[in-house]
Amino acid sequence: MMRSTLASVVAVALLSGCDSSKDYEGTTGTIPFEPQRPSSGAPATVAPYTGSDPLVLEAQTRLPTGLDLQRKVVLRTCGPTNGVCHNQKEYPDLHTAGTFTASINAPCNLQPGTYASVYDRCERLGDRFKLKEQSFREIEIGWYEVVLGAYVEYEDDEVPPSDAAGLHLYLRDPVPLDKGRAHWGTANFLRNFINAQDNVETLSVANYNTRWWVLGDGRHLFGEVRDYQRDSVEALQAIGIIEGDQNRNGTFGAREGKSTPLLNPGKPEESYLVARVRGHMQGERIPGSRMPLANQPLSVPDMLALMCFIEGLDPNANEWNLSSSIDYAGCSYSANPQALNVVGAGVTWRERVWPILQSNCGGCHGGSNAQMGLDLTASDAYQRLRAASVQSPNLKLVDPGRLEQSYLWLKLAGDGSIVGSRMPVDPLDGTRTLPPDQLESIQTWILAGALEVE
Repeated sequence: MMRSTLASVVAVALLSGCDSSKDYEGTTGTIPFEPQRPSSGAPATVAPYTGSDPLVLEAQTRLPTGLDLQRKVVLRTCGPTNGVCHNQKEYPDLHTAGTFTASINAPCNLQPGTYASVYDRCERLGDRFKLKEQSFREIEIGWYEVVLGAYVEYEDDEVPPSDAAGLHLYLRDPVPLDKGRAHWGTANFLRNFINAQDNVETLSVANYNTRWWVLGDGRHLFGEVRDYQRDSVEALQAIGIIEGDQNRNGTFGAREGKSTPLLNPGKPEESYLVARVRGHMQGERIPGSRMPLANQPLSVPDMLALMCFIEGLDPNANEWNLSSSIDYAGCSYSANPQALNVVGAGVTWRERVWPILQSNCGGCHGGSNAQMGLDLTASDAYQRLRAASVQSPNLKLVDPGRLEQSYLWLKLAGDGSIVGSRMPVDPLDGTRTLPPDQLESIQTWILAGALEVE
């Protein structure tokens, strides 16, 4: 009885709170301003493709608009799970129509992971280095590194080794200072900004006072880090020095005049997202494994939709409506969509994949005591990989054409659905990820049907 009475009281309270006949002070009236909400304009429509190519017809039927492309292709392959990959975890975030649209003309490699995975055409102009007490001009920073270790005090006329514990700056041009001694000075780290008047303005983003030595060919500058200076160096790292040669290969990419955005309106061949899916850009290999890493790759109709969508973007526009129709009839890639096949061929078990697994995994998965009974050095290793996994019997070790159902690939890629460590495991240092080119070979091999020989 008491429960019923309480429920009635709550119901009455809720109903009275929603009574439109009551006028509560401060709860009625109009908004005193007109909200300024972004507008992408009316969706555009185009004449449909009327040819007979089944791949183009499939793409047009299943993926008629940019919104369909984001929902059915981009979200499925790049960020289907909350907080994983490109769904609110890694740059770029692609899990909504808004974040996908934001990737148009957006810079690439803002969150690269490792310096070796950075593409030259994704590099930005680096911050510049200047010593306040010296008259030489500011010099662009290629990259920097903080070498950890116990502090060692060097004499002013003593030259520290190239790997001394402290702050190391690698610059674009030599520093015109004596290499044989230390130089006290305050380093200014300078960066260009666009101010409120749309003018370029140079500002100091950080500074650091210490002793500096010029090493090597003059482009390597070493800064001393005493114990009391560690907080200052950590603050410097937290600010984030922009590196002009982020991948440390000697090429300052932004100065090459070929900077590449994530999606380049009108230019699919020069869009970084496309390049990561294909593994190359205009014949130049892209660092890192091809994407998506552990999900099903883009089919030919998927790729056609992506390429035609980008080709149809107006490079002079400031906003785009994903509800607009993709122009398959006017798209240049509709003439030969099969050329967009990203699976590839030519990587076989005996010529490429088996040697990789033998050299990287044979230590644990080899011989009479091979872990989990999987001997990757044995002559029947290929047949064994076509069987079910011991750890996950519902998955085959290799399921031809299906990365997401191949336990071997999921372990090598470090997929979050797999229990245990990512493979291969180094007995001394722990996990040792395969190099990108080897991962790409295994990925291509599985997608192309896991062939034993040509």
